[in-house]
Amino acid sequence: MQAPTIGGVNIRRGDGSTVVRVRQGASLTDFADKINVNPASLVTVLFHLGEMATATQSLDEDTFKLLGAELGYDIRMVSPEEEERELFDSFNIDLDIGVDSEDEEDLQPRPPVVTVMGHVDHGKTKLLDAIRDANVVAGEHGGITQHIGAYQIRKEHEGAERAITFIDTPGHEAFTAMRARGAKVTDIAILVVAADDGVMPQTIEALNHAQAADVPIVVAVNKIDVEGANPAKIRQQLTEYNLVAEEYGGDTMFVDVSAKQRINIDELLEAVLLTADAALDLRANPDRDARGVAIEANLDRGRGATATVLIQSGTLHVGDAIVTGSSYGRVRAMLDEHGNNVTEATPSRPVQVLGLSSVPRAGDTFVVAPDDRTARQIAEKREANDRQASLAKARKRISLEDLNEALAAGKVDTLNLILKGDVSGSVEALEDALLQIDVGDEVDLRIIDRGVGAITMNNINLAMASNAIIIGFNVRAEGQNADYAEREGVEIRYYSVIYQAIEEIEAALKGMLKPEFEEVELGTAEIREIFRSSKFGNIAGSLVRSGIIRRGAKARITRSGVVVAENVEIAGLRRFKDDVVEVREGYECGINLGSYNDLQIDDLIATYEMREKPRA
Repeated sequence: MQAPTIGGVNIRRGDGSTVVRVRQGASLTDFADKINVNPASLVTVLFHLGEMATATQSLDEDTFKLLGAELGYDIRMVSPEEEERELFDSFNIDLDIGVDSEDEEDLQPRPPVVTVMGHVDHGKTKLLDAIRDANVVAGEHGGITQHIGAYQIRKEHEGAERAITFIDTPGHEAFTAMRARGAKVTDIAILVVAADDGVMPQTIEALNHAQAADVPIVVAVNKIDVEGANPAKIRQQLTEYNLVAEEYGGDTMFVDVSAKQRINIDELLEAVLLTADAALDLRANPDRDARGVAIEANLDRGRGATATVLIQSGTLHVGDAIVTGSSYGRVRAMLDEHGNNVTEATPSRPVQVLGLSSVPRAGDTFVVAPDDRTARQIAEKREANDRQASLAKARKRISLEDLNEALAAGKVDTLNLILKGDVSGSVEALEDALLQIDVGDEVDLRIIDRGVGAITMNNINLAMASNAIIIGFNVRAEGQNADYAEREGVEIRYYSVIYQAIEEIEAALKGMLKPEFEEVELGTAEIREIFRSSKFGNIAGSLVRSGIIRRGAKARITRSGVVVAENVEIAGLRRFKDDVVEVREGYECGINLGSYNDLQIDDLIATYEMREKPRA
């Protein structure tokens, strides 16, 4: 075989039929290892083909195809699932967990795994609470203190006690994030629709996610106790989306419930079990090494890295060596949803595992390895596969507010984000949702880092170096970290609702961010005397110390520097016997604060108004 003459680079050619398998996001260095050449040579070849790339830069499939055609190699991209399978095959670990891969005599029934989805404020959380409470015995009421992301309940069904596992995720966003990573976790989806509200955008979204995953759906028509509830209307609306109720000749079970009043909760569980028995073959082999999925993980101050894993096949025991994502360790202890220690976990059982080296991601597959050494090698190999350098050029920091102007001036074509959350399930969900935002060709959205726990100095330094915005989901930067971020001009956005984050980022990317308001102080007045009035309540005889005090303005009351009341209205303003609209600095006046009467002499009344912040 002859060498190509591109730029004088000598590389041994393939014959056109030699297949080289490269993983998605691989670099020239990875490809060079496969064909045993110097990566620098490939950089030169690519340059002469009109493509600029460094040896460690991730390349897309088209670039690899171009390079392969030039060098005489048939390039095949390996999917993450194939890559995972190849990795475990190299360690002689069988990843198959399906019914088809087992001998019939080894299979035993397992509980169904259920995810509750639906529109925001339609009662998903209340329904999960109602199901939990219905299953908790009197002595244990309120005893479920562990937020492990999943729990199992027991229900009497056709004379036998049956278990059902519920995944307590932040709605369909996390469900999809896990599914996108190849984790087929859910057996049945409960779609919650409010009887007084009807089918909403997120209802349809959740429905689409469940149908795309080919998961049977049970519809819980919630809030039937609320005035204006119309369960029949919900059934009619959902027929448009191929969910036809059994009473209308379809095969979808609808159950009218009230999570608040605990109505028909048993009937809903009954419907889940009937659907599972009718539509699914829920069996697994418990007599093998455990396989499953990490559905949530976090960093506990006392326990270290913990992960909630759902066993899909086999039985997990305390003392097993496990690997999940790029995290590994030996199972030091397992806890159930009540915080009780358990020694083993069978298929469909969620348990919190202690003893991992680091926090895995939601949706990571977990397997039991033969020993600690193998577990560590698999984890390191996985981490090496995941690690792709993405260093952005250092430039002036940017905020969501001035993103639109920067885009118009052609100064930015990539919005870099760093995600931090309280649990990995939320981070996965947020990342998945943000990456699905369609913003056209003008700007690229990149998640350059994500993690669990408070926002650290490292996160802020990375944001400075890569011109990124930090998103904190139920976590904050505190103390010197917050001061440092403010000093360096790094923007941190805090959210507790996934949809709010998605909407704001999307609005910023599309130049439609709503105006931001800032508080502007109007004036302050010091209380010198308090007059009691049977008609108006307490009147604060005050001296205006600065600015103006205006009737109708919002005020806050501070006492010795501590805020004692917020958002109080200046209901009335008087000078001597005259009602006035405003009083200026240096003048005395009487201030009526409406129903707020907890006043003391020397209290400070500060008035303010919210003004739209001018966009730079």
